[in-house]
Amino acid sequence: MQLLLNVEKLSQLKNILEDMKKGCQIVSTGYNAVKNISQGNFSLHETFIDGLMLVSPEVRKYHRVAGIIACQKDIVSEYKSAFDRFKASGTFNAGELDYLGKVYGQLFEQSVNNLDNLLTVITASQLRMSDDERLQAIDRIFADTQDKLVFLRSFNSQASILHLQRLKEKNEIQNLQKIYQP
Repeated sequence: MQLLLNVEKLSQLKNILEDMKKGCQIVSTGYNAVKNISQGNFSLHETFIDGLMLVSPEVRKYHRVAGIIACQKDIVSEYKSAFDRFKASGTFNAGELDYLGKVYGQLFEQSVNNLDNLLTVITASQLRMSDDERLQAIDRIFADTQDKLVFLRSFNSQASILHLQRLKEKNEIQNLQKIYQP
């Protein structure tokens, strides 16, 4: 009788053990599903964030990138030719030429900084930005480079006017000296 009761208990314990094993498998399967979902979500976020480090070809081909480079080229060529012209003219003294050189040097340095900023914006793995943010940054750099070119042209124009005025005065003095010299 005792043996039959023990076999019955053993059978019940075996069923309980099987139920516990099934429950453990269900929990394990659920846990793995939640884990995989959360890792997938993390992978999705990681992919998105990594995507912000990339620069799309459309951003690189943005017409303002070429505009910035063209403005930079114009700045360099225009300031060099104007400075060489002013130095050769003989109408500016050493202090004035030094001042012109400092203005041109500062302008050149700032425009090179704009090129460095542009390179940072259009180079992958440098900044974490969306394409829209990159385009806005390029627009800001373009506007600043254009402002520098407009300033340079205005500055050169004013210096040229001063140069022409001094030449005119020099010619008038020479003409007056010819007239009044015996």
